[in-house]
Amino acid sequence: MNTSDAIYDFYKKKNTNIPTHYQWGTGYFDVIKINDLQRREELISSLSFTRKNLYKIKLIKGKCRCHYAAKTIEINQYALMFINPIIPFLLEESNEPIEEFFCLFNEEFFSNYGNIKEYPVFQNTQENIFDLSEIQYLEFENTLIKIQAELSSNYDFKFDAVRNLTYDLIHTIMKMSKVPAKSTVRKDADNRITLLFEELLAMQFPLHSATDYIKFRKPRDFAAQLSISINHLNKAVKRTRNKTSSEIITERILQEAQILLKLTDWSVSEIAYLLGYETPSRFTFTFRKKFGIPPLLYRKYQVR
Repeated sequence: MNTSDAIYDFYKKKNTNIPTHYQWGTGYFDVIKINDLQRREELISSLSFTRKNLYKIKLIKGKCRCHYAAKTIEINQYALMFINPIIPFLLEESNEPIEEFFCLFNEEFFSNYGNIKEYPVFQNTQENIFDLSEIQYLEFENTLIKIQAELSSNYDFKFDAVRNLTYDLIHTIMKMSKVPAKSTVRKDADNRITLLFEELLAMQFPLHSATDYIKFRKPRDFAAQLSISINHLNKAVKRTRNKTSSEIITERILQEAQILLKLTDWSVSEIAYLLGYETPSRFTFTFRKKFGIPPLLYRKYQVR
């Protein structure tokens, strides 16, 4: 399923018209408010497997947990969350439904208007969830209301206004929370190779259906696609990330395995083959070695 079809299905399932400002294949930006459990479940089911292309800036009101592959973050009352589409996560409510007010967009919307994905808030899970006071929450809520109003306006330069308001929101939280600037990346050959390798790896996820599968599974697959030798790839990745290319590939594949076990009813055998394992037993062995429990037991503990 491509991004256009996924977004179309999302609005169709919510019985909501597709925004008139959306242009297929180009920039996409929308603002959505979810304040009841049913609409949240619709959102999860519709967008869980389209996260690859859609960034989100999300205001959360209520108590919940945010599960990443390696850790869980508690949200107590008010929070602002930045979501990178290649970092899988799952929100779990506590006793009462939470309220979410968020914008979602693709990278193309900000093309030639700054490099939004390079901001630290979108780079990792250490600096992307911020606790807010009630006053701070209301201030950010007002910004999202302004963005929503601009999208609905007839102003000729409304998209530039939306971009400015979005960047203003990002700069406000970064200054408020003293988020350190990302260090300047050395533009050498090793770094370029590593970035291309990581981009090629990320492009394979998420898996949209039980008929999908990853194409590049081993370092030699990536080396061939990048037209370099395996040794060249391995040395560049090791010097840049202090990990082998095999380690990075396995970590990302197992991240996806965790998400598929949580969010789908696909069998362990299906997941194993879609993720490129020759046999389900090999997948189970690798998963258990990494996480200490087999896939089925992991699913039993994780599924709500």
